Amino acid sequence: MTSFNIAVRLAEMAQHYPELPAIAEPNQHGLYKTITFAELDADSNQIAEALHRNGIQPGMKLALFVRYGIDFISLVFALCKAGVTLILIDPGMGISRMLQCLAEVEPDGFVAIPPVHLARLLLKHQFPKAKYHVTVGHRWCWGGLSLETIRKNSNNFHHNFKITETSPDHLAAIIFTSGSTGSPKGVAFTHHIFDTQVEEISKRYHIQPGEIDLACFPFFGLFDAAMGVTAVIPDMNPTRPAQVNPAKIVEAANYWKITQSFASPALWNRVADYCAKTGKRLETLRRAVSAGAPVSADILEKLKRCIHPEGEIFTPYGATEALPTASIAASDVLNETVTKTKQGAGVCVGTRFPTISWKIIEITDTPIAQLEHVQELPVGQIGELVVTGPQVTTHYVNHPKANAAAKIVDTENRLWHRMGDVGYLDEQDRFWFCGRKTHRVVTPEKTLFSIPCEAIFNQHPKIFRSALAGTSPRIFVEPFPEFFPKNKTEKQKLIAELLELAQKNPLTQSITEIRIMRRFPVDVRHNVKINRELLSSSR
Repeated sequence: MTSFNIAVRLAEMAQHYPELPAIAEPNQHGLYKTITFAELDADSNQIAEALHRNGIQPGMKLALFVRYGIDFISLVFALCKAGVTLILIDPGMGISRMLQCLAEVEPDGFVAIPPVHLARLLLKHQFPKAKYHVTVGHRWCWGGLSLETIRKNSNNFHHNFKITETSPDHLAAIIFTSGSTGSPKGVAFTHHIFDTQVEEISKRYHIQPGEIDLACFPFFGLFDAAMGVTAVIPDMNPTRPAQVNPAKIVEAANYWKITQSFASPALWNRVADYCAKTGKRLETLRRAVSAGAPVSADILEKLKRCIHPEGEIFTPYGATEALPTASIAASDVLNETVTKTKQGAGVCVGTRFPTISWKIIEITDTPIAQLEHVQELPVGQIGELVVTGPQVTTHYVNHPKANAAAKIVDTENRLWHRMGDVGYLDEQDRFWFCGRKTHRVVTPEKTLFSIPCEAIFNQHPKIFRSALAGTSPRIFVEPFPEFFPKNKTEKQKLIAELLELAQKNPLTQSITEIRIMRRFPVDVRHNVKINRELLSSSR
């Protein structure tokens, strides 16, 4: 049997580049601890064997709650090697939502730091199947395995350990959506999906073994290990990219002479502003990647000035359920598409990855059982985007209603995913994103789409960003902090100027209500996607 286990890629990297640093992690003194590819492969093998010895079998589900770093990456590959399904939940979504997510998937155990195990003990009635545990840190009264003990017992490890063979549809992970556009749902990832993601990302961006990545987002740290790239973990809270200390990012980038980095637009905005103020640069950075929400041309332009002169910035497009789907380079945005975006044409997210097929279908809020039951729209007409391909996930775990709403089958029995995004394809087969389907506002006269409408208000020099939110034609605006109205007169003047802007463009003429906010609520994962649902409920 041919194994599709994603961890085979790590074993191959360890064989070809054994002495190459796989991960560099800062400690509390600002020094870096490193682990080579050979050491990472051996460490994850040892952990996987210990899991099997202690009754943890392929197909079991273990929830992973470990801080991003060497332990996290090694444990992920260990769980994959053991054939275990790992459960990943963003802690930023809050305790109540996390408990709801865990209850839905019924974990067989927890691989976690001590505070999580303590909480598990206090709430053990909610996890009746959780009997197999690994502690990362000091183990107290709850038993189970200790990562420290596993590593100390290296003499008991059999060096002929074999990675668990897995089929293409073997469930590798359940990864929950952030819940920023609805209730969090567990997305089922197979080993084949992970393998496709690694293959497509490395090909599209020409990533080569031996490169050095400043991995500001945990998932890219995992992809690095599978691609033979050194993952430098910055001194930051990965769940709070908008609050990062940009000096530490620049310092780490230049110390390690990074060649690439993946980060939230919120992080890149802070780094670019810092570089502009201090004159510092990311001298060796040739490939910057940013995703999580549309990346403004302003951020791309600022970041371009502080990376390598021949460097490029890429903004991949996709969703937890379908990633990667498309990508565009900053040079294409700045030289061509940004002008149309400012005029309300939407945001061009680029061309699709070769393994992806896509269509624009007529917009409907009801489930679609068969693709032939819905009309495909021509080039240039706004509709709903649906995609299919080997990196597109097939279902949510224990969410039949969500599956019915998001998945479509065609006549060839291929499964298509409804991205929940509206937009159109152009003559070059590029997708122009016009917003989330749920964020459109339907009036008796016309339908307003969020991204085109917001672009008009964003042209005002005092406005940082805007948001179409609610069920009526109403715009919320967030001014730059230095331009926030100091009194009622300034507020009325700004509103009058924005209404005048709205009346000059047919896209926004029906918008007659504007609300000024000091700060927009944003998503927990990238700190940049506007939470319009929460915004529209604010007073």
